[in-house]
Amino acid sequence: MRTIWVACLLLGAACVAAWAQEPAPVTVSNAAEPAADARTGLENQTEVAVTIYNSNLGLVRDRRTVTLPTGELRLQFADVAQQIRPETVSLESIGAPGSVRVLEQNYEFDLISPEKLMEKYVGKKVKLVNFSTEVNLPNPTEAELLSINGGAVYRVNNEIFLGYPGQVVLPEIPENLIAKPSLVWLLQNDQAEQTIEATYLTQGMRWNADYVAVYSEDAGRMSLKGWVTLVNESGAQYTNAKLKLVAGEVNIVPPPQPMMRGGRAKGAMMEMAAAPAPQMQEEAFGEYHLYRLERPTTIKQNQSKQVSLLTAPSVGVEKTYEFRGDVSFYSQIMPPMKDQKVAVQLKFKNEEANGLGMPLPAGVVRVYEADSQGLLQFSGEDRIKHTPKDEEVKVKLGNAFDVVGERTQTDFSRIADNVYEAAFEIKIRNHKDKDITIDIVEPMTSDWSILQSSHQFKKKDAQTAIFTVPVPKDGETVVTYRVRVRY
Repeated sequence: MRTIWVACLLLGAACVAAWAQEPAPVTVSNAAEPAADARTGLENQTEVAVTIYNSNLGLVRDRRTVTLPTGELRLQFADVAQQIRPETVSLESIGAPGSVRVLEQNYEFDLISPEKLMEKYVGKKVKLVNFSTEVNLPNPTEAELLSINGGAVYRVNNEIFLGYPGQVVLPEIPENLIAKPSLVWLLQNDQAEQTIEATYLTQGMRWNADYVAVYSEDAGRMSLKGWVTLVNESGAQYTNAKLKLVAGEVNIVPPPQPMMRGGRAKGAMMEMAAAPAPQMQEEAFGEYHLYRLERPTTIKQNQSKQVSLLTAPSVGVEKTYEFRGDVSFYSQIMPPMKDQKVAVQLKFKNEEANGLGMPLPAGVVRVYEADSQGLLQFSGEDRIKHTPKDEEVKVKLGNAFDVVGERTQTDFSRIADNVYEAAFEIKIRNHKDKDITIDIVEPMTSDWSILQSSHQFKKKDAQTAIFTVPVPKDGETVVTYRVRVRY
């Protein structure tokens, strides 16, 4: 950004000079930290554990070994997450339970930055150095910072300088500004040597599952690999952390007035293990599922990291085709649905007998297939929900290129004030070089019954009838039925 310097007299005299210049840097002669009887940072950390939820939330357990004065003291607990929720913090002594009692707790997040420093010195004296030679002032020059709204405004020798071109030197850092986010406790301590653990929730941490499937249609099987992608934008790094992930819908009460603390990264670095890592261990946790990484891992600030979730080398899978109709048949003759696409899905059972059997966290499944030269090509992707063991999983790949559906309403009649009948003809044309089986899914409404049909159907639920029919290669199958609806 380029700023224009203008020097004007206090009484409104005309400008004497103007030029373009980069924003003036700020120099601080010395730094003062908030007064505290004791301080602890990452150098005292002996263990850290992180549990990440699906809902942009993380639970941090930070254990440190410290030497503290006995009696009443102020402890600065530095290097905590910038997006910490202070109301969730708890502190306890691990080595001597009950020997540390919290009397008062503060979260200090007014961090040092050029903007904050300038804001704190409005109305005070500062030094200006290394300014342009076009300014006939001694170097350095004492000035009064009048304002920073829309740019810096200084008073120098009864002249007003706007956007002063040079460096600003401040005498010290104000006491209420700190270099790192910190918790400050007023404690009552009964023992000098302590192992303490701070536990808190922080925003800015999330995870999701991603799956890679390599499918063989001829074998009717696929290999499935699951990855967990972690994103840390909480404002802290967790070194050699014990990592756990919680899958499920955990209810979170939003804070009444969310506070913005610091910026977030515009980009993220992706880490992916070159070789398969040990799988995560799964266990039931209340109404949710917990996934535990068996080794410690470092989660850096502004980082995206992938760790292995599962590996299933051979999973039985079935490819299905689905043509879906329209429920709007009960009031009039509807126009034909011509050249309609037919969806392609992969369907498999998440059970131990099928090479799986672990609850699958919600995520995106990406499917690849080998072409005639044996090279893998992307076939499609779909998002799955949290899937317990022994449940069926469906992955929609897309629409079949060589299979076309056509649906025509052939009749409509009103039997009574609240009774209607309609007839339909559905044609499925298969231009592939192999036979297929297709599910024709017909949505229904109100109290319905199929009076006659060319093929058998299954009543899936109160609003769905499914005709599962074979379609020969380079052939066509025609399904007809008549339905009566009562309102």
